[in-house]
Amino acid sequence: MNTAKITVFLKKHNRILKAALLSLLPLVCCMAACAMEGRSLFQVYLPASEWNDELIYYKQAEGMIKYGSPLGYFGFNESHSRLFSFAAWSPVLVWPWILWGLAFGWNLMSPIYCNLVFFSLAIFLFTFLVKPDKRQMGLLALLFACFTPFNRYLTACMPEIICFSMAIVVLGLGISYLERERTGKLSALFILTAVMALMRPYLLLFMLLPVCFLIKKKKWKGVFGSLAVMLATLCAYMAIKYYMSADYFAPLFKTDWVTAFQERGLFGGVGYMLYRLAAMGRDFLAMAFEGFKSGLPEGAYFGSFLTILLLLLLQVWHNYRKKQKKQLVQNGFLAVCFIGMLGAVLLMYKLFEGSRHLVTFIAVGIFAVALMETKFFRKAALLGAVFVYLHSYRGAVYPLYYGIPYKTESRQQEVEAWREIYEKELVLHTDAAPGYDNVVIWQLSDRVDGTELASPWQLLYGLPAGFGISCCKADYLLEHYDTLQSKYLMTIPGGEVDALCREKGAALIGESERMLLYQLR
Repeated sequence: MNTAKITVFLKKHNRILKAALLSLLPLVCCMAACAMEGRSLFQVYLPASEWNDELIYYKQAEGMIKYGSPLGYFGFNESHSRLFSFAAWSPVLVWPWILWGLAFGWNLMSPIYCNLVFFSLAIFLFTFLVKPDKRQMGLLALLFACFTPFNRYLTACMPEIICFSMAIVVLGLGISYLERERTGKLSALFILTAVMALMRPYLLLFMLLPVCFLIKKKKWKGVFGSLAVMLATLCAYMAIKYYMSADYFAPLFKTDWVTAFQERGLFGGVGYMLYRLAAMGRDFLAMAFEGFKSGLPEGAYFGSFLTILLLLLLQVWHNYRKKQKKQLVQNGFLAVCFIGMLGAVLLMYKLFEGSRHLVTFIAVGIFAVALMETKFFRKAALLGAVFVYLHSYRGAVYPLYYGIPYKTESRQQEVEAWREIYEKELVLHTDAAPGYDNVVIWQLSDRVDGTELASPWQLLYGLPAGFGISCCKADYLLEHYDTLQSKYLMTIPGGEVDALCREKGAALIGESERMLLYQLR
């Protein structure tokens, strides 16, 4: 009798159970990756990471959770936003962390737990919406496990997992809409893709899917409605960028191909743009080849991206020949997104930095490939083999890119020792915020006895919540020392900035073997 009831329950709730089972992928893969190194997920430790963007994201989110916005300015060479106190990246990027911190508190494990839950929820929704069969579920699990960068981003304080998750839900909603058109799904697609575009502008490419659906449904009204939504989204992004983002060391986007149209006219601008695409395309392919040859991480991401693009194009051709309209739309849409993002990387980004922005497309591409119907699972098998070769076999020599950061006794003791110094010596001025009285300068590097040394910036994780961090180069500090606005400065013992601080009589309020903390005024 009990067995019969269980059978009935499983049949009735089969869709939910399959979604719940597949949603365990992020947790299982992370735990397995840690176990293979003799560690556990609870030993992950952000201050052991070498990705310095994480520090800014973590402390900025911490200030937002506790005070609404940081009480000290975040910036670069003492830049700051026109409104509030955020760094160069949109505060919209970390919205799930803010909700998590408000609900459960904020500590060094909070972004990791949030990443796992958010990604798992995205996979649950995708599976529930798409209803993959057992074969597709197995392929998805296999490809997910093969793409080991998932484990690194899940255990990082970087917003990539948030981008992955939203893009995967968009794909799932799009496929579900093709099966059964509902206004609620279309509205959700526009809302999700608009938020994604506010996070990173190139993610506006994903809005092409609901735009096509709306135009098909409403004809000319859909055209004007879509243009209005896209324009409003771009205006909102530009307002956020202008008012809420600090200036970076250098422009985040290359715009010389845009100014070429002003300087050379239409045909000259088109010619220059094509030249840039060709020149950067050669470099892109060269780096992708180097990824296959030596495992160069940026090239490895390029290689994975190109492999998925190739599979998408092949599948689009297959869907076209077989007159599979729904599959043609979903795969064609992703192929257009991949091509559009490739053009954006070639025109607007430095290739070494642009590789990171391709990972969201690789993530959603994995889910698309798992759904492809091919003999002997050829496309999924090829992609899995490429992932293992590039990111595990060749990538083994690049722990900086793929290695999960674990807690060590020495690093933990060092961070906690500095946390005590900060709590004793630093004063957070809540009555004059945001302001430079609540800012600690993070010196990127300095020359010590003729050698360039990077600063131990990980020790700044211990700063009290609300403090801002201004990341500054040594040349800027040496040139502008007398007009520095920030109250506190961390520097490297024996460096040129340290010597200048001593010469100027700055108060030394904290010191260790690797770092010094001065109060400038």
